[in-house]
Amino acid sequence: MPAPEPKIELHVHLEGTVRPDTLRAIAKRNDYPLPDDLESLYRFRDFAHFIEVWILTTNALRTAEDFRQVVTDYAVEASSHGAVYLEAIFSPAERVARGVDWDEIFSGYCDGAQEARELHGVEVRLTPDIFRGATPEQAESVVRYSAKYRDRGVVAVGLGGLEAEFPPEPYEAAFALAGSLGLGSVPHAGEAAGAASVRGALDALAADRIRHGIRSVEDSGLVAELAGRGTVLDVCPLSNLRTGVVGSLEEHPLPQLVAAGVHCSISTDDPAMFETDLTRDYEAAASLGLSPRAAFEAGVAGALCDNETRASLRRIGDSHDWDELEAARRPRA
Repeated sequence: MPAPEPKIELHVHLEGTVRPDTLRAIAKRNDYPLPDDLESLYRFRDFAHFIEVWILTTNALRTAEDFRQVVTDYAVEASSHGAVYLEAIFSPAERVARGVDWDEIFSGYCDGAQEARELHGVEVRLTPDIFRGATPEQAESVVRYSAKYRDRGVVAVGLGGLEAEFPPEPYEAAFALAGSLGLGSVPHAGEAAGAASVRGALDALAADRIRHGIRSVEDSGLVAELAGRGTVLDVCPLSNLRTGVVGSLEEHPLPQLVAAGVHCSISTDDPAMFETDLTRDYEAAASLGLSPRAAFEAGVAGALCDNETRASLRRIGDSHDWDELEAARRPRA
């Protein structure tokens, strides 16, 4: 089989990459009880049910070794699908609230990112999330520890969780602090809530990129502004389907966004929980009219990496024979 085309993934929750058998092994070594049939839990009724399952399962992760393993395991998986660059998310304050030390979390994930690069050739940058509902003190701690680990690959801070219940504006101070400390802003918005959430992420949180953002289509003026700004949306087609954000793949707003000139990268979000992988999500995007080349180029545009890494990604894209890939995809007469 030919090697997969190069891919960039800007939106993947590391806690959501852990395949069930690995999660069971980690839970066992940490003496954390999990339901026997994890797979049945992953049939989500809606977004709120997904968050419930997320909390239950991710609490199995406790040690620096757990966090390191999560990164390296996913780097191996993603690279098998052609990934050359990842911006990976983790939620430190959730673990701290259950007794895990901040430095244990950050050092474990950073060790994993270093190992992913050295052993597997995948560049990994880290973008910790503030969880919606966090106190101002918790949010500030996420930002300050993120800044502490900037020289180990932490490049931005995000905002994730129950979007419909917690709008972005109360987190303005935390994101202003992040900006002052040299960190980017990559909040989730426009997934479980509508265009007003995206507007808040842009205006209050000075978002460099929007994670999801698909419900921007509810406001044509906002879509035009996203296109004009060149703001990249991290679109996760199969995630949106699994959590019920869209009723079917055919109804997905990706074609409308692309037609309006919005740059859309493609990601898995939580591949183990959504029974997907990077190839499947890229194929879903291609079925909606976004070519792998356009997805890769949006990834380059949206990446919050250093100039040297961005130049390397551009060289990878420029050296790939995308036309041959497109020809191979066309049905034969």
